[in-house]
Amino acid sequence: MDRTTDRPAHAGGAAENRIVVGGALIHRGRVLAARRSAPAEVAGRWEFPGGKAEPGETETEALERELMEELGVRARALTRLPGAWLVRPGLELRLWAAELLAGDPRPLQDHDELRWLGPAELADVEWLEHDREVLPEVARLLTAP
Repeated sequence: MDRTTDRPAHAGGAAENRIVVGGALIHRGRVLAARRSAPAEVAGRWEFPGGKAEPGETETEALERELMEELGVRARALTRLPGAWLVRPGLELRLWAAELLAGDPRPLQDHDELRWLGPAELADVEWLEHDREVLPEVARLLTAP
């Protein structure tokens, strides 16, 4: 497990971006995709679920908390995926690979449908742009021995 890039998600500086974490939740060779139900400009598109880090939280702590809140599952963040995206001014998205430890994911907040996708199915849904950019890395993780 590589958590060397995990640090408090924001130290409170005015010029720093607030961090949003998303999780490519992997289980049995498949990854979970979540269809957004809101806000209107992204409703119907697919993403890796997650949310905003709270002050003092590390990225892994934030991701594990958000996956419990949004999906009702216990997960462990594994490694940060390459890239970072400015979602809007002051808000930066970072995506992580995570593994499902316990629970059956349910769309509890902000999503209306979930799908488990194998490597050959990753293009079957309309991803949000930033999530689409990490699909090659996700496919590699799904096919790794």
